[in-house]
Amino acid sequence: MCNSSSALLTLAFSFTFQAFPVQYDQNIALLTMLPKRGPKAFSEFCNVLRETGQKYLAEELENKLCSLDTPEQKTLPYPVHETGVRRMLWTESPDYSIDDGDGPIVVSFCSVDFYLSHHNEAYKLTSCPRGLALIISNTKFSTPDLDFRHGGDVDLASLTQLYSRLGYKVIPHNNLTAQDMLCKLDTFSKLSEHADLDSCIVALLSHGVDGAVYGTDGQLVQLQDVFRILDNAHCPHLQNKPKMFFIQACRGEETDRGVDQQDGREQSASPGCEEMDAGKESVKVKLPKQSDMICAYACLKGTVSLRNTKRGSWFVEALISVFSQHAKNTHVADMLVKVNALIKEREGHAPGTEFHRCKEMSEYSSTLCRNLYLFPGIPGL
Repeated sequence: MCNSSSALLTLAFSFTFQAFPVQYDQNIALLTMLPKRGPKAFSEFCNVLRETGQKYLAEELENKLCSLDTPEQKTLPYPVHETGVRRMLWTESPDYSIDDGDGPIVVSFCSVDFYLSHHNEAYKLTSCPRGLALIISNTKFSTPDLDFRHGGDVDLASLTQLYSRLGYKVIPHNNLTAQDMLCKLDTFSKLSEHADLDSCIVALLSHGVDGAVYGTDGQLVQLQDVFRILDNAHCPHLQNKPKMFFIQACRGEETDRGVDQQDGREQSASPGCEEMDAGKESVKVKLPKQSDMICAYACLKGTVSLRNTKRGSWFVEALISVFSQHAKNTHVADMLVKVNALIKEREGHAPGTEFHRCKEMSEYSSTLCRNLYLFPGIPGL
C-alpha cells in the first residue's frame, strides 16, 4: 500500500497505526486517521484497495459511508446510584451528555514532536503493549440489598475500548465474588509479562462503601488489600512503574445535594508546618511499600456515585471523553483534573424527589513521582 502512486501512507503514518497490538484496533486507527489525510484520502484509499485486488472491500466501505446519513434517535436515560442499598430510579436532564455518540471510541494520537520534547521528564511508557489492564465489573449480585447495576455493561465495554485504543492489553472479568476478585488480582500481580511492560491499569466497577467494593456475594474487598497486592513488596515486576487504579463505586450513602455558590474572593489556605528530616543514613536504596500509584475515585468519601442506565456511569463517561481527547498531550494527573471539572458541572434532574439537582464530585490520590503521559500512537521502542 505504501508503494501506491497515491502515497497515502508515510512511514510515520504507518508506524502510528501499526503500534496497536490488535489487528482490529489497527483497522480502526487507520480508518480514523484517513480523513485527516485530506478530502480525497478516503476515495484514494478505496482506489488503492482496488489496485491491490481488494475491490470487494472498497465497495463495502463505500456502501457503509452512504448508509451513515440518518442519525439514530436516543431514548431518555435513567441514572441510578451506585450505593449498596436499593434506591428508586430517577431521570436525568436529557440535554446533558459528555459522550459524542454510540460509535467506536477514537483516541487522538500523540505527535512525535510532543513525545520527543516530553519523554525525558516522564515515566517510560513505550512498551508494546503499554501494559496490562485488569477490569472487574460486577453487575449481578446474589444478595437482595444489592440491586442490578443497569448500565454497568456499558462501562465495561467503554473502558475495554479505551484501554485497548491507548495500547493496553485488556483482561476483563464479570461478576466475581469477593474471594474471586482477590484471586484474580493476585494472579494478575504475578503475571510475568509485567517485567517487560511499562505500566498497568486496574479498574473496579461495582457497588461499594468507603474504602471497599462489593463482590457479587455481598462480601467486601478492601481497597487497601487491592493496593497491597500490587505494591512494591508484592509485585516486584512493577517496581518504579506507574500503576493506575479507577474505582467506579459508591463510598457511602450520602447524596450530594450541592450548595449555592457565593460571590466573593476565595480565601487562601494557611501555610502548614514542615517536619524535620530524620534517619538520613541508609545501607542501601529502598522503596516505600506503595509508590508510583494513582487512584481515581468516582465520588468523594461518604457519598454516592451516579450511573446512567443507558450511557453508563458519569465517572466512566467523563474518563472516556477526557482520555480519548487529551491523552495525546496531557499527563494522567492533569486529565483527572479535567474529569473532576466535567463531573463538577453535571447535575441530576428529578423534580419532586430528594435527588433533584443532586451532584457528584470525583477525586484522585497520587504517589506518582514523574509525569505520566500515555503517548498514544507512539510505536513501541
